Amino acid sequence: MGYRSSMRLGFTLPFADLDGGPLRPSSWSDAGRTAERLGYSSVWAFDAVGRGFMLPDPLMALAAVGAATEKVELGTGIMQLPIRNVMEVAHRLFTLEVTVPGRILFGVGPGSTATDFAVFGGSYPDRFVTFDRQWDQLRQLVAEGRLDDVNLHAWPQTLGRPTLMLAGWRGRWVQRAATESAGWIASGAYADDVQLADGLERYRALGGERAVVTNVQAGEDLEPLIERVNHLANIGFDDVIVTDRAASVERMATIAAETLSTGAETISTKEPSDD
Repeated sequence: MGYRSSMRLGFTLPFADLDGGPLRPSSWSDAGRTAERLGYSSVWAFDAVGRGFMLPDPLMALAAVGAATEKVELGTGIMQLPIRNVMEVAHRLFTLEVTVPGRILFGVGPGSTATDFAVFGGSYPDRFVTFDRQWDQLRQLVAEGRLDDVNLHAWPQTLGRPTLMLAGWRGRWVQRAATESAGWIASGAYADDVQLADGLERYRALGGERAVVTNVQAGEDLEPLIERVNHLANIGFDDVIVTDRAASVERMATIAAETLSTGAETISTKEPSDD
C-alpha cells in the first residue's frame, strides 16, 4: 500500500466558546476564523440529538462559519439521512451552496445511535435499508434538483456542486463510497488505526480517492493526539479531523504546529501499526 506525503488537517466545531465559557453569538464564526488563520483546511460539524448534550444543527452552524471565512471547507461528519426528509435536506444544502460555493463536504451516513432516531423519528432497525434508498435519492437531487414528480427548481450554479461523501464500514458502503461519491469518511472514535488502515486499503483498491478520518479525539495531554494524527497521515488519509472538547486558541495552535509541520511532510514506507 502506498502512502501519501501530504495531509489536510480539519477541526470539529468546539462544544463551547474558545475562551472556555458558554457559547456566544460569535463563537462558531470566531472558531472558523481561528481555524483558517492557523492553517486548518476544514471545519466540521457533527449531527447528534438526544444524547445528553446539545449540538448545533450542522448546516446552520456551518453557514455561520462560512460567512466568516474565505477558504476553509465546511464538512458534516456525518449527517444522518434516515432521521430526515431528503427533499428538505437538499433544499438546505442548495441554500448553503449559494453562500459558500465550492466549499461544502457533505458527509452522510445511516446513523449509529438509537436516541437520535427516537428524538426525530424513523426506524433505527431499518436505518440501512432507508439510507440505501435515500443515498440514491440524494445523488439525483444534487445532480438534477428534482426527484420523481418533485422539482426543487434549484439554482443552476448549485447543481452538482455540493461534494457528496459517504460514511460506512460495511463492505458495500466502502465500495459505494469509492465508486459513487467524492470521498469516504471513517470514524477515528469508533475504529482503531489497524481497522482504519484496512478500510483505507480496501477503499483505495476500489479506486477511491479522497479519504477522511473524522472525530480523532484529543485528551488533556495533546501528545497522544499529535502522534495519532501524524500516524494517520502516514497511513495515507488525505484529511484528519480533530475533535477537542477542551478546545482553545492555544490548543488549536499547538495541534496545527505539531502536525502540519511534521506529519503532513512525512513519507512512511513501513506498514501501519499502533505504535
